[in-house]
Amino acid sequence: MKIFIISIIAILAGCSSGEKEKSLELNVALGEDVFNQNCVSCHGSKGVGLAKDWKVKDENGNFPAPPLNGTAHTWHHSPSDLLYTINKGGGEMGGMMPGFEQRLSEEKKLALIDYIYSLWPSEIQSKYDKRFK
Repeated sequence: MKIFIISIIAILAGCSSGEKEKSLELNVALGEDVFNQNCVSCHGSKGVGLAKDWKVKDENGNFPAPPLNGTAHTWHHSPSDLLYTINKGGGEMGGMMPGFEQRLSEEKKLALIDYIYSLWPSEIQSKYDKRFK
């Protein structure tokens, strides 16, 4: 049923499923570029994280950047929550992540979320889709 609805939307929008997939691929590629320029130094290559335990505060009392590859809590948050964190940073949650509200365009922030989603194993993506899509 989901594929049928996506096909109808694509037809009505004048896009083939191939065009829609290509658009998503481009968005993920843009998100990867944004990630590599802004996030990799704290979240690690492919979002694997850098800290031994992201749940343990560092010597300054801050939580380290969590992995974003589906092994931490990122996938528990809605797209709007993820966008909020990208915009405002991680200070409210005890982290040190800066806010990117003024530093990234909306297109780049949304592409970043698509890229992070692409890092998750398919079973995590399925759970996320059932919860938020």
